[in-house]
Amino acid sequence: MSNYCVIGSGISGATIANLLSKKNSVHIYDKARGPGGRCSFKRINNFEGFDHGAQYISPKSIQFRKFIEKLLKKKILKIWSGKHVYLNKIKKKNKKHVKIIGTRGNNDISKYLIKNIQCFFHSELEKIKFINNKWKLDFKNNQTKYYDNLIITCPFPQLKKLTKKFIKDPFVNKKIKMDANITVMIKIKKSNKNISSFLFNDKILGWAAKENSKKRFKNKYDLWTLQSTYQWANKRINKNKENKEDNSKILIDKFFKLSGIKKTKILNSLNHGWKYSSNSRPLKLKSYWNTKLNLGVCADWFVGPRVEAGWISANDLFKKINK
Repeated sequence: MSNYCVIGSGISGATIANLLSKKNSVHIYDKARGPGGRCSFKRINNFEGFDHGAQYISPKSIQFRKFIEKLLKKKILKIWSGKHVYLNKIKKKNKKHVKIIGTRGNNDISKYLIKNIQCFFHSELEKIKFINNKWKLDFKNNQTKYYDNLIITCPFPQLKKLTKKFIKDPFVNKKIKMDANITVMIKIKKSNKNISSFLFNDKILGWAAKENSKKRFKNKYDLWTLQSTYQWANKRINKNKENKEDNSKILIDKFFKLSGIKKTKILNSLNHGWKYSSNSRPLKLKSYWNTKLNLGVCADWFVGPRVEAGWISANDLFKKINK
């Protein structure tokens, strides 16, 4: 039995870890406090929270659709119903697509896939070395671990920094520009508008979702997740921490103006910046595997910006490992 270390617990990391764990020993490490990666769920108490990353899943490929249907039957996932308002005419044609969400949060897929795998959170990988056919991994919490095989699922800029001495494949020299996203989560007085989400036609605010409409909890207030456009976030992400109050105010003001919801007091507000949210330009390669080094890479940015892309990349890597 070979041992594997998987870096990242988003859908790519969770999928490849699940597939490998059937015949191998697998450990997962993630710098976050919990699983999900870009599908993270920001919990503010035992019941309430925000899908502050990927908002929903709408399967395209046959294989991924089968996987999602399986999770729907198990009630890991459910359909997000309600009124979804499309103000962006270009994307209005997608309004009939079924929106699928986690029953408790959009990180439910990752939780399901890694439920029997040992995970180490708050563990950020800092350096890697290949010594005597073993991977030496140094983490920022001063831990050092050794594994036979290493699978990395982090964003492209972080991957390039970690593996520049080891990966010589042409894909690492490509100019992959990952888009940013700034997300603001707010709690406000209840509105009489019975709307689940808005897709805006705006240069700053792209999307707003009412968390209450997902029917995971009941609240006397409305919880909204607001997400910027990539173009606006790309210009502001590097200073979002210093300017989070200003950035949040801009997105909140836009939300009230564009949604038609009466402006009211913000009872609670959180700001999260995704510096490496997604890559909209897929590569010809779906994943990477080096048999000499036992080093693999899978991530959504190989395939595209959708959640599905991460699952496709992980399955592609699994096939390469087992050739």
